[in-house]
Amino acid sequence: MGFKHVAIIMDGNGRWAKAQGKIRTFGHLQGSEKVREIAIAANDLGIEVLTLYAFSTENWKRPKEEVDYLMQLPDVFFNKFLKELMDKNIRIQTIGELSAFPDSTRNVLERAIKTTSVNTGMILCFAMNYGGRRELLLAAKAYHEAVRDGIIQETISEADFEQYLMTKDYPPVDVCIRTSGEQRLSNFLLWQLAYAELVFDPIPWPDFTAEHFKDVVREVESRDRRFGGL
Repeated sequence: MGFKHVAIIMDGNGRWAKAQGKIRTFGHLQGSEKVREIAIAANDLGIEVLTLYAFSTENWKRPKEEVDYLMQLPDVFFNKFLKELMDKNIRIQTIGELSAFPDSTRNVLERAIKTTSVNTGMILCFAMNYGGRRELLLAAKAYHEAVRDGIIQETISEADFEQYLMTKDYPPVDVCIRTSGEQRLSNFLLWQLAYAELVFDPIPWPDFTAEHFKDVVREVESRDRRFGGL
């Protein structure tokens, strides 16, 4: 496996639930179960970082009852799967601004991060209250302050600027997969996806199996990635 970092926009939970005659929160619950399956599959492939778009800065616009349910899902997920993730040597990390979440949600996430920090295997990164434009604004602000305070010189390279991004400790994104057929990035990892391979898969996230994930990754791995060259 040549890929180090795979990112996924987990789309289609609500539409999938509606097609089943269920309410949208049922789709989110099934989607959270799928996280465990795909994380283990990515770990089996030797991927170093799996970043999942779990809650965007725009998701606050959804109905309050749906947002409230999404705030409870981390507790449900980690109560059920944290031991297995520990056994698989998987580390939990997040990008985004957790300070906007209720204390209960933030505490669950921080506890999972701390518990798995001793692990040395794949990083399972949840993008929570994350937006690509917001990340770039925060990075630009931090860079400006570093220049103002004399910490760095005013000239800067792309590599220098990346040190101000939330993903500064991660390898570049090799592949970004969006499930459920929509063909847009939705403000996800705008800087990091500059040369990533993009896959827009028609299968909704709750139906996205480990075997299908592995097939998608293997197919993308066969592509000729030229990074602007010949």
